[in-house]
Amino acid sequence: MRPLLFNFLLLLSCSNLFSQNSSSKTNASMKGKFYFYWGYNRETYTKSDLHFHGKDFDFTVKKAVALDRQSPLALDPYLRIDQLTIPQYNYRLGYFISDKYNISVGWDHMKYVMVQDQIAKVTGTIHDTGTPYDGTYNNTDVKMAGDFLQFEHTDGLNYLNAELNRVDPIYQYKKMNIRSTFGAGTGVLYPRTRAVVLGNNVNDQWHISGFGISVKGGINISFYNHFFIQAELKSGWIDMPNIVIEAHSSDRAKQNFGFVQGNVVLGYMFNLIK
Repeated sequence: MRPLLFNFLLLLSCSNLFSQNSSSKTNASMKGKFYFYWGYNRETYTKSDLHFHGKDFDFTVKKAVALDRQSPLALDPYLRIDQLTIPQYNYRLGYFISDKYNISVGWDHMKYVMVQDQIAKVTGTIHDTGTPYDGTYNNTDVKMAGDFLQFEHTDGLNYLNAELNRVDPIYQYKKMNIRSTFGAGTGVLYPRTRAVVLGNNVNDQWHISGFGISVKGGINISFYNHFFIQAELKSGWIDMPNIVIEAHSSDRAKQNFGFVQGNVVLGYMFNLIK
């Protein structure tokens, strides 16, 4: 959790610094404006204990390592309308309740992929599966081979969340405004998990699996008070106690972990009523 704490303190200090430096800056009124943005993200995750339980098994993989899976930068899929949701993406709709504060709802489509063939310690029992993995485990080193475990949220690690954000002006030049943004949010996780446990069937059902909390900070550069580009650093904690791992079964998994997310988004601000 040290990287998450460091990022949280960094965001707090940056927000305070920008607020102090912005008092003498002029800025267009923001109250009453709506905004929408769309962009893409990258993530890093802390290690996570993965607990699996079902009719024939109850075991925990300790400190499993996972990565994100962003699509390589190319015209396809990033500029294909029918492929825009293939990469890891973010979108958000917000409303300024004052010149400095806005509320928003958004969807963070991340991807979480357990690293295959890593060696991890396993504790628990596996029995009557007819596989070579039947037995009792007590901090036993096990290779995460394909016939033992495949685990990923790739369609995806979907974080549906609401945020309260503060925006402060930093610099204005003609029709360009530079602002800092800082916020906090919470929401639910709605993943589509791909899990193969001891050769069991793969499940591809969307399912509410848990909740998350997050903080973020960033820089917003707007043009003509409408178009903007925004870079964000977001850090948070995810707890998923109810992950479906096999269709039409009581087999479940649970995990929790921290994440750090970097976003670059393009957006548009507008008024419904002048």
